[in-house]
Amino acid sequence: MKMTIEIDCTPIEARTFLGLPDVSVLNDHLVAEMKARLDANMAMIQPEELMKNWMAFGGQATEQFQRLMTAAATGAMGGTKP
Repeated sequence: MKMTIEIDCTPIEARTFLGLPDVSVLNDHLVAEMKARLDANMAMIQPEELMKNWMAFGGQATEQFQRLMTAAATGAMGGTKP
């Protein structure tokens, strides 16, 4: 025998029915704290310094990516270089 029960309720009603705690206040506090920290960190970012850091890794990252693609192509072609 197979039975199907359909319950139509809101998420709040489901949490209450299952005995789960209401964490909406905690969630609101957490989101507000994350926004405050993000805003504080965004004010500290200096675009020039950020670009210097990114560019320092750019050459190395490009070389590593090229080596990775060469190794993948070599493997795909059965061990012979393209």
